[in-house]
Amino acid sequence: MRLLILGGTTEATDLGRALAGDVRYDAKISLAGRTVRPVPQPLPTRSGGFGGVAGLAAYLRDHRIDALIDATHPFAARMTENAVAAARDTDTPLLVVLRPAWQPVPGDRWTMVGTMQAAAEALGDAPQRVFLTVGQKDLLPFRALPHAFVLRSVDPPPPENLPARVEFIAARGPFLEPDERRLLEHHRIDVIVTKNSGGTATEAKLAAARALGLPVVMVQRPPVPPVPTVGSVADVLAWLERHHAALPRGE
Repeated sequence: MRLLILGGTTEATDLGRALAGDVRYDAKISLAGRTVRPVPQPLPTRSGGFGGVAGLAAYLRDHRIDALIDATHPFAARMTENAVAAARDTDTPLLVVLRPAWQPVPGDRWTMVGTMQAAAEALGDAPQRVFLTVGQKDLLPFRALPHAFVLRSVDPPPPENLPARVEFIAARGPFLEPDERRLLEHHRIDVIVTKNSGGTATEAKLAAARALGLPVVMVQRPPVPPVPTVGSVADVLAWLERHHAALPRGE
């Protein structure tokens, strides 16, 4: 069974480990190519875009892909939209892997917003020290604000996208709560701005904020198209088992 996994997330890597060596599947992981030093993958890997819906559909046809797994980031809305359209155009079974979103618990001080612009506006005009963990592509709404930012992402952002007052930290999760708490205290952070990515790799900052009584501006996820969606690698494997069993004999 020929599989294409759209990846770059922990779930894609974990799925690759589960499929590596399983002779029933001929699987490849596709990375967007935006990360300078991506995590090594357990399956053959391609890097870079496809050229929109038409390019992805051509790849599915040319490589006779039997199933498409979208295990991209919950905020990679454009890639998911392209996957849905290309799968429809080529009649390729598609499954979206969507890790559960974070949910507030007692002690959390979250302000929920729908866009990055709304997150910037939620900080107000009075200068604060802001821990900003929204990735390197969503910084423009924060550029002209009067706050002092501590920005953390895997790769350094382009200098032209940075706010005027910013300290950059290059780091990749998973992070631990004691370390996150020390970071917040060391930088005298007043508020955290983050995306609701879900998962455990970067969740510790929320526990640290809760312990310190810090507010969090939480950007909600974009809507997911009405397609089959699961929340775990185990669910993906069960879905693949069913589709593999349905393949014509000799495939």
